[in-house]
Amino acid sequence: MLIKIVLVALVLYMIVNLFMAMRIMMKNDTSKGPMSKYIGRRVLTSAIIVIIILIAIGTGLITPNPRPY
Repeated sequence: MLIKIVLVALVLYMIVNLFMAMRIMMKNDTSKGPMSKYIGRRVLTSAIIVIIILIAIGTGLITPNPRPY
């Protein structure tokens, strides 16, 4: 259960960074840093999510659905 909470928190963090980058892009405001900083955080977060899911499946914490249809 804890692994699922961590994954949801990381997804929310990824969405927040996406909207922060969008706000900088729309306002053309460079005082908060470049847009690539937030997009880079988003990409790193998604890579961490994939790694956590693969490790959780490998160790048996999460069981995949045997019939995906």
